[in-house]
Amino acid sequence: MISNQETLNLSPYMAIYDIVVPKDNMLRQINELVEFSFILEELKTKYCLDNGRNAIPPIRMFKYLLLKAINDVSDVDLVERCHSTISWIWQQKIQ
Repeated sequence: MISNQETLNLSPYMAIYDIVVPKDNMLRQINELVEFSFILEELKTKYCLDNGRNAIPPIRMFKYLLLKAINDVSDVDLVERCHSTISWIWQQKIQ
């Protein structure tokens, strides 16, 4: 199910990421240049809007794949670095 996933619940601490992640960070630049909403349009017919469990937002999943491709890491390393690398955490929060 993919309902209510176009809204983002921002943390009150989101400003910390803006301070810690540099303005010239590659992930920040990608996020500013690419409009990821096309993913929702492409997958709209693949998800049920009113039945089933909530899915992980497709944009977040696409960003995981993007991080994996850019950094050439395994699935295990991807998960580990998404928990520890501040710019990767920031990338997950921005949708």
